[in-house]
Amino acid sequence: MESILLAASWWWDPLLTIVGFLLGAGGALALVWVISKTRAKTLAEDIKRQIEGAKREAENIIKAAQLETAAEAIKKREEFTQEANQIRAELRETELRLAKREDLLERQAESLQKKEASLRQLEKELEQRQHALEQKDRQLSALIAQQKNQLLKMTGMSEEEARKLLLERLEDECEKEMAELIRRKLEQAQETAEEKSREIITAAIQRYAAEQTCDVTVSTVEIPNDDMKGRVIGREGRNIRAFEKATGVDVIVDDTPGVIVVSAFNPVRREIARLSMERLVQDGRIHPSRIEELVNQTREEVHAKILQMGKDAAVEANVRGLNNKVLSMLGSLYYRTSYGQNVLRHSIEVAFLSQAMADELGLDGAIARRAGLLHDIGKALDHDVEGSHPAIGASYLKRFNESPIVLNAVAGHHGDVPPDNPYTPLIAAADAISASRPGARRETLERYIKRLEQLEEIATSFKGVESAYAIQAGREVRVIVNAAEVSDEAAVRIAREIAKKIETEMTYPGEIQVTLLREVRCIEYAR
Repeated sequence: MESILLAASWWWDPLLTIVGFLLGAGGALALVWVISKTRAKTLAEDIKRQIEGAKREAENIIKAAQLETAAEAIKKREEFTQEANQIRAELRETELRLAKREDLLERQAESLQKKEASLRQLEKELEQRQHALEQKDRQLSALIAQQKNQLLKMTGMSEEEARKLLLERLEDECEKEMAELIRRKLEQAQETAEEKSREIITAAIQRYAAEQTCDVTVSTVEIPNDDMKGRVIGREGRNIRAFEKATGVDVIVDDTPGVIVVSAFNPVRREIARLSMERLVQDGRIHPSRIEELVNQTREEVHAKILQMGKDAAVEANVRGLNNKVLSMLGSLYYRTSYGQNVLRHSIEVAFLSQAMADELGLDGAIARRAGLLHDIGKALDHDVEGSHPAIGASYLKRFNESPIVLNAVAGHHGDVPPDNPYTPLIAAADAISASRPGARRETLERYIKRLEQLEEIATSFKGVESAYAIQAGREVRVIVNAAEVSDEAAVRIAREIAKKIETEMTYPGEIQVTLLREVRCIEYAR
């Protein structure tokens, strides 16, 4: 029995295990099935909800599109209505204008008809007046003939005698009128002749510039006797050395009787020295301390006189607002000459010429007058400062806050800088007019042409130079070299050598600019 139970337990246990396994697998499958079914249901519900949401969203989109379409339609309808109203308004305005024009044309037609009617009436009145005038003319002719016959009967004169008497009376009246006319014409001719004669005499006086020409670099002082020369020289030359040191000039005491020569390139120093020497000669007390005292006193007087002359020139040219230092420089131009022409008078003349031309051109005459008066102020400084007088003058005036127009006119009146306003060429033209008038400067045309030719000959004497042109009244020479023969380095060397040769061989005022041009041209033809 126990064996049987053991045998049964041997196969029963695996069976139970299998059954349990099967039952567990079935439960798991059932559980999985339940879960899958639940998920499927949930997924179906989610899909259904999404479909319903999509439908609702589609409906909302459709409604929004419908609303937008309706709004757009309303907007288009409003725009169309507005355009239609605008077109209707324009049409109404056009109709009104046409109606007004039509009314105007009708009124014009009516006025033309009235004018035609009035013209016809005037023509009738004129015809009637013409007939009346013709009738009156015939009556007057008959009356004149009748009166003429009566006069002839009363005077006992024939018609020829009466005509002769009338002509004699007319001739007497005409002679009186002719005599009055001739008298007036003679007076006008005399005034014109006096004016022309004054111009001719003035031109002749200006041409005769002997004193002015001799007074360019030297001044002479007359002395009562030659013993005064010894007193001027002093013991072992101490007086003359003291005088030269105090004035900065050279004193020449030679065998020329009755004169002592004072020489200096600075005209103001020369004037101070001349006046000081004259006062020393008149005073008779000549020794170093007296010389120094008198020279200082004379220097102050001359500077005061220079300032006053600058003020007088500014007043004469009607230029205001100039600094006293500028006025002093302007006044010192009185002692400076350019080719025999007094520079201060030349500046005043340029100021008036500039104003006249500026007024004709519609420009500001005050600016032109100011620039013309100051254009040569650099000549008062070119003895002490290097450079051309236009550049020196512009640099000096810049310290006193002169306007850019005046500065450019001063710097560019000889073409040294390009003009940036219409006043610069105007000042240059006035400067040329003043300098070129008869007798203004002592340089003749032949010397001027000779100087230009010499300038061009010097420039063309160098190897590689093809041509040279003197421009700006000889203040600049343009040199053109052959690019195949002259390199860039050689061009610089040639320009420097030309400038040195001009300095060595020529005598000229101011400075001369040497401009050398080297140009390479490549030309090809496309066929």
